[in-house]
Amino acid sequence: MRVRFAPSPTGHLHVGNARTALFNWLMAHHSGGTFILRIEDTDVERSTRESEEAILEDLQWLGLQWDEGPDIGGPCGPYRQSERLHLYRSYAAELISAGDAYHCFCSPERLEAERQAALAAGQPPKYSGACRSVPDADALERMARGERAVVRFKVPAGREIVFADLVRGDVVFHTSVIGDPVLLRSDGSPAYNFAVVVDDALMEVTHVVRGEDHISNTPRQLLIYEALGFTPPAFAHLALVMGPDHTPLSKRHGATSVAEFRAKGYLPEALVNYLALIGWSPGGDDELLPVDELARRFSIGAVGHSAGIFDEEKLAWADRHYLRMADPARLAQLALTFFRREGLVSDPSAAGIEYLTAVVPMAAASVDRLDEIPSRLRFLFAFDPRKAASEPEVMEVLAHDGARAVIECLARELSRGPRLADRERFRAVVAAVKQQTGQKAKGLFHPIRVALTGAASGPELDQAVPAIDRGAELSGAAGLAPILGCRERAAAFAEALRHV
Repeated sequence: MRVRFAPSPTGHLHVGNARTALFNWLMAHHSGGTFILRIEDTDVERSTRESEEAILEDLQWLGLQWDEGPDIGGPCGPYRQSERLHLYRSYAAELISAGDAYHCFCSPERLEAERQAALAAGQPPKYSGACRSVPDADALERMARGERAVVRFKVPAGREIVFADLVRGDVVFHTSVIGDPVLLRSDGSPAYNFAVVVDDALMEVTHVVRGEDHISNTPRQLLIYEALGFTPPAFAHLALVMGPDHTPLSKRHGATSVAEFRAKGYLPEALVNYLALIGWSPGGDDELLPVDELARRFSIGAVGHSAGIFDEEKLAWADRHYLRMADPARLAQLALTFFRREGLVSDPSAAGIEYLTAVVPMAAASVDRLDEIPSRLRFLFAFDPRKAASEPEVMEVLAHDGARAVIECLARELSRGPRLADRERFRAVVAAVKQQTGQKAKGLFHPIRVALTGAASGPELDQAVPAIDRGAELSGAAGLAPILGCRERAAAFAEALRHV
C-alpha cells in the first residue's frame, strides 16, 4: 500500500487536513505500507516556502513522519510539483497528440458569460467546448502569434463514470454534467486535476484518502487516468470536519490550525488521538490509545460518512488524560514557553529544569493544557500577603475562630527550625501547631494554606509546601523568578494580619 498526503503550502495546516494526513498515516502503518508527503505548490502567487516548512514542522510535531517527501527524497521524486513541470507538459503533449486534449483560446470574459448563462438556466456550469474544433495547426499558429491558450481535456460524451468509494460505496457521475477540464494553464503550469493524476500514477499511489470536497473531481481524474493508460488508485472521501454549529470549521469557531492548538498548549498525542476519533472509532472500551495501537485497529472501511464535529471540550478531555500520563521532565520542557511568557522563567539552568520537573506534576493533574500550568504554580513565585489578606476567599478563612492563632503559631515554629524541604518536616510542624492551638482539620489546614501560598485553594499542601522551600534554596543562577521560603512567608503574613 502506498498513500500520500499532498498539502498546498498556502497557509497553516488546518486540523481537518491534519486528520486527512493522520488517516493516511494510520492506513500505511496498519498495512506496513508507505506514507508519502507531496507538496502541491503550483499556485505560484499563494505558495510559500515558509508555509511549506510550517506544514512539515506541524506534521513532525504530530508524529506523522513520512517515508518519502521533499526533505528526505525517495524513489519517485521530486516531491514538489514545482519541480515536476516537465512531466506535466510532456503528458499534456501526449494527450494532444492522441486527440484527447486540445488548446483553448476562450477569454475569461467569455467563460464567465457561459457560466452565468448556465446558472440562469438552472444548469450546472460547464465549458461549452467552443475550441474543440480548432485544428491543431491553427492552434499552433495562433500561439506563435502570441495568443495565450490553456490545454483542455476532451471529456467523452454519453459515458457513466462509476467508482467504488471506500467510505461511501458506489458513486456515479454522468459525463453530461462534466465540462472539459483545464490540464495546463496558459503559463504552462498544471491544473489540480491533471497534476494529481500524473503524480499519483508516477508515485505508484494505491489509495487516495482525501476530503469529500474532492468527490466531484474524481470522475474527471478517472477519465484522465484512462486516457493516459494508468491504473487508477482506490478512492476514499472523508466527511468534512465541522464546528459545533454544524458548519465547516473556520476561524469563527476559534482555533482551527495545528499551530494554534500547539500554541495553546495541547500535547501532540492528545490532538492526534482526538482527530482519529472524528468519524472513526477504534472499538473496545477505551478511546484514548497510543497512535501505534490506533494504527493496528484502523480500517478505512469503518470510517463514517457523516460529518464529524470538532469539539474542543473533548480535545481538552483527551489532553487531561495525556498530561497525567506524561513524563514530568518532558512536561517541564514543553511548558518552558509558557513559564517564560508569564515571566517566571528566563534561561533555566540544569538545577532550574530539575526543580520545574519536580513541581510540574502538581499542576498537570488539574489543568486542561500546558499553558495553564504556570498560573497553577504561580503561588510558588508570587507571594503578596497584604493583597492575599484582602481576597474574599482568604478573608473568609481568616474570619474563623482560631485562624489567626494558627498563623501566629506557624510563624513561630518556622522561625526556629529548618526549612520544610520534605513532607515529614512539614507534617512535624503541623503537628506542633495543632498541639499548641487545639485546631484540626479545616480549622488547622486552611489558615496554614493561606499563610504559605496566599490562596484559599491549590495543590495538596504536603506537595506545595516542600516545593516552596526547595525553590527558596535555589540560587539566582537557576534562571527562575525568586521564590520566598515558608519561614519568610509565614512571618510576612502574620505581620500583615496585625495591620488588617
